[in-house]
Amino acid sequence: MNRRRFLTTTTGVLTTTTVLGASGVTGASPASAAPHPHRVRTGLQVLIDSGWATLAGQRVGVISNPTGVDSRYRHAVDLMHADDRVEVVAVFGPEHGFRGSAQAGDGEGTGIDARTGLTVYDAYGANQARWEQMFTQSGVDTIVFDIQDVGARFYTYIWTLYDSMVAAARQGRRYVVLDRPNPIGGTAYGPLMTPAYTSGVGKKEIVQQHGMTVGELARFFNGEFLPAEAGRAVELEVVACRGWHRRWQAVDTDVPWVLPSPNMPTPDTALVYPGTGMFEGVASISEGRGTTRPFELIGGPELDYHWGDRLNALGLPGVEFREAYFTPTFSKFTGQLCAGVEVKVTDRYAYDPIRTAVAMLVEARRYPSFAWRVDSWDSARPYWIDKLTGSTRLRTMIDAGATVDDVIGAWQQELAEFNARRRPYLLYR
Repeated sequence: MNRRRFLTTTTGVLTTTTVLGASGVTGASPASAAPHPHRVRTGLQVLIDSGWATLAGQRVGVISNPTGVDSRYRHAVDLMHADDRVEVVAVFGPEHGFRGSAQAGDGEGTGIDARTGLTVYDAYGANQARWEQMFTQSGVDTIVFDIQDVGARFYTYIWTLYDSMVAAARQGRRYVVLDRPNPIGGTAYGPLMTPAYTSGVGKKEIVQQHGMTVGELARFFNGEFLPAEAGRAVELEVVACRGWHRRWQAVDTDVPWVLPSPNMPTPDTALVYPGTGMFEGVASISEGRGTTRPFELIGGPELDYHWGDRLNALGLPGVEFREAYFTPTFSKFTGQLCAGVEVKVTDRYAYDPIRTAVAMLVEARRYPSFAWRVDSWDSARPYWIDKLTGSTRLRTMIDAGATVDDVIGAWQQELAEFNARRRPYLLYR
């Protein structure tokens, strides 16, 4: 499809858990936008300040990726390896790998880390039995988790956390989470996962934007799910952040940003991702992979400027839509010109990424070319959007012509129940 056509045509269409560092959690009210970043100490920084006290005398295995750094961008594994007070014996790399060299849906393989000489186990896609094998093979006593999450249920690192916790519980190993702020804040939004649609992008019943740190999630998992799945809770210790308020986002703090995955380059990407990540479930529209603004640039070969016009006419809070054209270099529509929008967040505290994306889907559904992504290998649950959203509800409601308010309203009760359920496990005000 040529560029001229885009520019000229139109279309009509609580268990017992040790928590370190919690005494430093602030209760101060956050400003709407901090003129200067607030000083926050991550769990890693708190542990370093303690002289690695909680790891003394333990054979340590670390689950991490490039985000596991201190305030000077030094990696936790490198620091532990260089310090005689810590005996780190193994590293476990999640999706994209420990050093971050792999693209989406891939790992780095098992091998020897060039910098430290440690064995790095490829943990991408590992089930609970595989985690048990790796823990046994490596001989670890304590597992340390230090990965920056981005706050969306379908971001796979939190399920790496969950499965490794289950394996540790079954084998009676300690589990230590070095907490990090949630870069999009601590408010929960969106639909709840249902058991029938669990998968690698959502293994347990949490909402789409869970609004918790990894430390809080670990406490929630340990209290709500591990006793049934592992037979007992894991011996869990969360080294809490100091100075973080749950309304703060990444831009409000001085915590260094390291891209958690190749297609999550900035905090702006993380902010939109719980919503526009749903476009991975649409076959006819690119979510911006293969561009410099993944999940912010959304479009397809059969869309046009009317889509953005209709979206702007809705007056959604905290967001504007810029008419945009792009040609992905990989993933969907490689080498094809796509028309669509760039999602421009104008007020990050008024912006609701999931409501915004639902509106985008409702308006995109008007186009005759619109099609949901179908995965033929899962004939019982062929629609990828159902795995992303947790049930068939969003897809069937949009197909039936439901309004944005109808779709959003359908999950308000389950969201309220989830908020009540998670409350005992929260660490930050």
